[in-house]
Amino acid sequence: MIDVMDLFLLILYIGLIILVVVSIIFVIRATRTLKKVEKVVDEVDAKVSKLDGIFDILDTATDALTLISDKVINGITNGITKIFNKKKKGEDDE
Repeated sequence: MIDVMDLFLLILYIGLIILVVVSIIFVIRATRTLKKVEKVVDEVDAKVSKLDGIFDILDTATDALTLISDKVINGITNGITKIFNKKKKGEDDE
């Protein structure tokens, strides 16, 4: 007759064997999934690298527009400052 302790050990060993088999299956599926993800990432990277030139052109254009607008705003600010400084000098002279 089988002892209770031997029965529990048998159940434990069977459970561990099932756990190892399920873990191996999970690792194999995870590896396949990671390979698919890697392919997708490579495709996206290739498509993004094609757009880098366009993004560089847009970056240069926005930098130029920012420079022009800064110059215009600086000129307007200097003009307004000169007008107010002339009024203050006129008031100080009187």
